[in-house]
Amino acid sequence: MSTSAIIFMIISMLLIWGGLLLAVLHLRKHPDIPMSQLPDDQIY
Repeated sequence: MSTSAIIFMIISMLLIWGGLLLAVLHLRKHPDIPMSQLPDDQIY
């Protein structure tokens, strides 16, 4: 692989994993369903 291909691959991986990390952090702070509305058997 050429140097430019490796750099592009690293940038792409950082964008994808960074977006996944930001999405997970956002969902932890702002869940779709509030924890108070979950049934008792669904709370772990």
